[in-house]
Amino acid sequence: MAAYDALLLVSFGGPEGRDDVLPFLRNVVRGRNVPAERLERVAERYFLFDGMSPLNGENRRLLEALEVELTGASISLPLYWGNRNWHPFLEDTMKRMASSGVRRALAFVTSAYSSYSSCRQYLEDIERARSAAGATAPVVDKIRPFFDHPGFIESHRARLAEALSGIAPERRASAHLLFTAHSIPLGMAEGCDYAHQLEQVRSQVASGLPNASRIAYQSRSGPPSQPWLEPDVLDAIRGLARDGVRDVVVEPIGFVSDHLEVVYDLDVEARRLAQELRMEIVRAKTVSSHPRFIRMVRELVEESLLSPGRACARDCCPQVP
Repeated sequence: MAAYDALLLVSFGGPEGRDDVLPFLRNVVRGRNVPAERLERVAERYFLFDGMSPLNGENRRLLEALEVELTGASISLPLYWGNRNWHPFLEDTMKRMASSGVRRALAFVTSAYSSYSSCRQYLEDIERARSAAGATAPVVDKIRPFFDHPGFIESHRARLAEALSGIAPERRASAHLLFTAHSIPLGMAEGCDYAHQLEQVRSQVASGLPNASRIAYQSRSGPPSQPWLEPDVLDAIRGLARDGVRDVVVEPIGFVSDHLEVVYDLDVEARRLAQELRMEIVRAKTVSSHPRFIRMVRELVEESLLSPGRACARDCCPQVP
């Protein structure tokens, strides 16, 4: 077995109060020359929830469940947690790991798919954090993208079944399944397997169900002149309404955990639009607290302990201009 002596949870991070929101957003867009007025408009979405993103809370619950799961499997790895954009920052966590004598760590990133922003960028974050920690920083191997792991598919199927139970039985089979993921620029999508992987997951999660289904995208940003993956989730809902669909189940297969974008895009904007169009909409929960998902993480850790060569390659998912 590879000699790992810690497990590191790496995530995006989110604010936990009104005073956190603008500093957090500045971290998210650092180096991108985003106008201050644009950040203030985005901040208003956070203020609807008193500045609280659910993401950090979800990660705390994930860590608690994972500690129990690993202990039950006799895997003795101390757990650490570091974020890209908010406390606990990855650099601070890496320094703490170094000072605690961690020499080789396994990283689980809360992103299942392959793209620059969901995979390679986290590798870059880890390397920056290691540089900040200095010569004693641990070597860190990132667990592979896990979109195709049976536990990921099974936990999504369970969430979908829960959501479908919220549709009246006589209309359940005709409900449309709308699977959503974060949109990315087309140039980035052309340089990776992100869209193909999403389609693979959609097909497996919907397999055996009578319902029609498709993928839609949410949370796009950037200038309107830059093409991104489409259709947007709101446009998809409008199209379904024109086709006479009455019931929609939205499942965010592109996201491991709830964060503000998931909640705002789906629970606020998509729900509001569906009500205007006289449609019923049910949103499936994300998977991070589902027991099968927790067990999947443990299985990925075991896989990495036995086959360290399956760790994510450091040159994967290049950034495409």
